[in-house]
Amino acid sequence: MSGSVFGRQFRMSTWGESHGKAIGVVIDGCPAGLSLSENDIQKYLDRRKPGTSRFSTQRSEADRAEILSGLFEGRTTGTPISILIKNTDQHSGDYSDLAHVYRPGHADFGYDAKFGFRDYRGGGRSSGRETAARVAAGAVAAKVLLELGIHVQAYTSSIGPITISSFDPDEIDRNRLCMPDANAAEEAVRFLESCMADQDSAGGVITCVVTGLPAGIGEPVFDKLDASLAKAILSIGAIKGIEIGDGFAAAVSRGTENNDAFCSGPEGIKKKTNHAGGILGGISDGSELVFRAAVKPTPSVSAPQQTITSSGENTTLRIKGRHDPVIVPRAVVVVECMTAAVILDAMLCGMGSRMEYLKKIWL
Repeated sequence: MSGSVFGRQFRMSTWGESHGKAIGVVIDGCPAGLSLSENDIQKYLDRRKPGTSRFSTQRSEADRAEILSGLFEGRTTGTPISILIKNTDQHSGDYSDLAHVYRPGHADFGYDAKFGFRDYRGGGRSSGRETAARVAAGAVAAKVLLELGIHVQAYTSSIGPITISSFDPDEIDRNRLCMPDANAAEEAVRFLESCMADQDSAGGVITCVVTGLPAGIGEPVFDKLDASLAKAILSIGAIKGIEIGDGFAAAVSRGTENNDAFCSGPEGIKKKTNHAGGILGGISDGSELVFRAAVKPTPSVSAPQQTITSSGENTTLRIKGRHDPVIVPRAVVVVECMTAAVILDAMLCGMGSRMEYLKKIWL
């Protein structure tokens, strides 16, 4: 299976399956000298791990990060960083009925069509559990960015039809839905409870904002910053769309409305507005980078669904096991971490874009 490696300079290679012995990631390209501990990574993994509320799967995984290589005396050495996360609470028997049935909304049929074989226990590599490895790598990237004054913050901006109408950054960590609006969070809880009562699930939208990002990050053609972000965010299993800045609203606006006027101030060249979302021509423009990601409803629902077996017979499926009624809150930190990895990778790739940069390093 190809496609398990992401990045050009800051590269992550994730491995493992949902019901295997462990999952993990190997990071290549992290600069030497970064102060790093397992706790730095654990803070991010704790935000993603299951069993933390009634709106997430009750699979009880500690998700403890174990750094196996790439550190000496608390600092990165510049060599590959290998991180292990053991699986400790697999209930593989919950999936025995799915060995020959294609679950609606899942990758089962596609895996069979491509490989002629699939791991039906939780989806194998297509399971959301794989994102824990991404979070571990992204936590490292985020720490590098913080030392450069760059901060990545994602949050839930809507669940189902419930959308935030106010923004309190402290509220994001106060509720398990990661919403910066307490009233909207309460409404979303009621909505999710009704979904669960109907044996159904819900989707939502995650907003991500990057502050402190300097202008000049990204490439102008195939490796545009927005293109790299889109690939990274859409590689997260449940995400079906991304819009940057005004996004689709730009399609119905006029050029004079959508263009961001430039102005000069004490801090240099700035924009008066940010319809572009912080990226112009594939390169960061010094404004906040803002995008939104659409997360589909959890496909594993208890309600009966029409499907077929691998031999083509019609059947009705009721999915058993432990599943999230909504993926959005646990995906917030995944979006954050993939964004951090993209930005750090773009910054490392851009270090050779000017002679003066090379001279600063080597002369």
